Amino acid sequence: MNEAGYQTLIVKFSEPITILDGIFDDAEAWGVDTLKGWIEDYESTRFTATDIHTAVITSEYNMECVKEWLQRRTPIAEITEY
Repeated sequence: MNEAGYQTLIVKFSEPITILDGIFDDAEAWGVDTLKGWIEDYESTRFTATDIHTAVITSEYNMECVKEWLQRRTPIAEITEY
Protein backbone atom coordinates (compact mmCIF):
# COMPACT_ATOMS: atom_id res chain seq x y z
CA MET A 1 0.00 0.00 0.00
CA ASN A 2 1.52 3.23 -1.08
CA GLU A 3 -0.82 5.65 0.68
CA ALA A 4 0.45 9.12 1.48
CA GLY A 5 3.89 8.24 0.15
CA TYR A 6 4.42 5.23 2.43
CA GLN A 7 5.74 1.94 1.07
CA THR A 8 4.92 -1.41 2.64
CA LEU A 9 6.78 -4.72 2.75
CA ILE A 10 5.47 -7.96 4.13
CA VAL A 11 8.47 -10.09 5.01
CA LYS A 12 8.32 -13.75 5.96
CA PHE A 13 11.63 -14.79 7.50
CA SER A 14 13.01 -18.34 7.32
CA GLU A 15 13.75 -18.19 11.04
CA PRO A 16 11.70 -16.81 13.93
CA ILE A 17 12.11 -13.08 14.48
CA THR A 18 13.27 -13.74 18.05
CA ILE A 19 16.19 -15.78 16.66
CA LEU A 20 17.06 -12.94 14.26
CA ASP A 21 17.22 -10.61 17.25
CA GLY A 22 20.47 -12.49 18.02
CA ILE A 23 22.14 -10.43 15.26
CA PHE A 24 22.14 -7.63 17.83
CA ASP A 25 23.76 -9.58 20.67
CA ASP A 26 26.22 -6.71 21.08
CA ALA A 27 23.57 -4.06 21.70
CA GLU A 28 26.18 -1.50 22.68
CA ALA A 29 27.85 -1.77 19.27
CA TRP A 30 24.56 -1.85 17.32
CA GLY A 31 22.74 0.70 19.45
CA VAL A 32 19.68 -1.60 19.59
CA ASP A 33 18.96 -5.14 20.76
CA THR A 34 16.21 -6.29 18.36
CA LEU A 35 15.43 -6.38 14.66
CA LYS A 36 12.42 -4.18 15.36
CA GLY A 37 14.67 -1.64 17.06
CA TRP A 38 17.09 -1.63 14.13
CA ILE A 39 14.35 -1.18 11.52
CA GLU A 40 12.62 1.54 13.53
CA ASP A 41 15.89 3.46 13.83
CA TYR A 42 15.35 4.36 10.18
CA GLU A 43 13.36 7.59 10.26
CA SER A 44 9.67 7.18 9.34
CA THR A 45 9.96 3.37 9.37
CA ARG A 46 7.88 0.96 11.46
CA PHE A 47 8.14 -2.79 12.08
CA THR A 48 5.11 -4.80 13.20
CA ALA A 49 5.43 -8.54 13.74
CA THR A 50 2.26 -10.38 12.74
CA ASP A 51 3.47 -13.84 13.80
CA ILE A 52 6.77 -15.46 14.76
CA HIS A 53 8.13 -15.39 11.18
CA THR A 54 6.32 -12.47 9.53
CA ALA A 55 6.46 -8.70 9.82
CA VAL A 56 4.85 -5.75 8.10
CA ILE A 57 7.32 -2.93 7.51
CA THR A 58 6.22 0.52 6.44
CA SER A 59 8.43 3.44 5.51
CA GLU A 60 7.91 6.86 4.06
CA TYR A 61 11.27 7.18 2.29
CA ASN A 62 13.81 4.65 3.62
CA MET A 63 12.36 1.43 2.23
CA GLU A 64 15.11 0.77 -0.31
CA CYS A 65 17.79 0.95 2.41
CA VAL A 66 15.74 -1.24 4.75
CA LYS A 67 15.00 -3.81 2.04
CA GLU A 68 18.63 -4.00 0.94
CA TRP A 69 19.84 -4.43 4.52
CA LEU A 70 17.27 -7.19 5.19
CA GLN A 71 18.19 -9.05 2.01
CA ARG A 72 21.89 -8.99 2.91
CA ARG A 73 21.60 -9.74 6.64
CA THR A 74 18.54 -11.92 7.24
CA PRO A 75 17.16 -15.20 5.85
CA ILE A 76 14.02 -14.27 3.95
CA ALA A 77 11.56 -16.94 2.81
CA GLU A 78 9.25 -14.49 1.05
CA ILE A 79 8.99 -10.75 0.54
CA THR A 80 6.03 -8.86 -0.91
CA GLU A 81 6.04 -5.17 -1.80
CA TYR A 82 2.98 -2.94 -1.87
